[in-house]
Amino acid sequence: MAHLNQRRSENVNGDFYVDTTCIDCDTCRWMAPSVFTAKGEQSAVYQQPTNAEERLAALQALLSCPTSSIGTVEKPEDIKIAQSSLPIAIDKNVYHCGYHSEKSYAAASYFIQRPEGNILVDSPRFTPPLVKQLEKLGGIKYMYLTHRDDVADHEKFAAHFHCQRILHREDITSGTENVEIQLTGTDVFSSDVFGSDISGQSPDLLIIPVPGHTKGHTVLLYKNKYLFTGDHLAWSKSLQQLIAFRDFCWYSFSEQTQSMRRLLDYSFEWVLPGHGRRYHTDTSTMAQEMQKCLTWMENA
Repeated sequence: MAHLNQRRSENVNGDFYVDTTCIDCDTCRWMAPSVFTAKGEQSAVYQQPTNAEERLAALQALLSCPTSSIGTVEKPEDIKIAQSSLPIAIDKNVYHCGYHSEKSYAAASYFIQRPEGNILVDSPRFTPPLVKQLEKLGGIKYMYLTHRDDVADHEKFAAHFHCQRILHREDITSGTENVEIQLTGTDVFSSDVFGSDISGQSPDLLIIPVPGHTKGHTVLLYKNKYLFTGDHLAWSKSLQQLIAFRDFCWYSFSEQTQSMRRLLDYSFEWVLPGHGRRYHTDTSTMAQEMQKCLTWMENA
């Protein structure tokens, strides 16, 4: 809960504000860019919402802030509308969950709605309004965890939805030792990982090992269109290109570079990261951006 007496002086006057507990995670700035911006090493409100769309985005950012550093002077009577709007549809049946968790260093998580069983990608905060909305969307059959850092409230989601969790064994820790499906090796895993009910069909899901950020990091490719990248790959607003996080590489940047090279064999239109910005373009441009990223990594 944000505190008015800790309101940053960098905020413009008005209802919304950011307080001094902000950890500069960037979530509010990409969720509601017309309201929030960077001021120093924290976020601040540079313009109060001017219409209903901007207000909803600001409230969604408020709910998603991992440290509850966003507040309003007046009690928001429309907060339930914002709660019911999360998760947010990104494209067709793919959603951004919101409710980022400080336990996962503010990483984004995603939800895929599928007839064969819904998939939660990495863990948001386990909070009643989100759980209620996920139940309305059909619940969770599988919880895919890209790597060890972004697992947050995975145990609570598993207990509530009785879902099967998936994580590479190289990234298993004491907090994830009970994960039901533990992947091994560096071969690509196809749809049969997600249950025998879809094995033998044309795979719409591929789990691709990408060691580098961590030894057991994997990414999820859905329908050759959406790549859920965890902490392996993201769009940099400042550099205006796809990047890997060299300063936050816990295993091997050279291995991560090799892993990035292997992704050139795949086509996709969306990069949906845990940290960093999303990126969407056509497959041809994406291939060019991936090559640009690889060249940047090789020269870093």
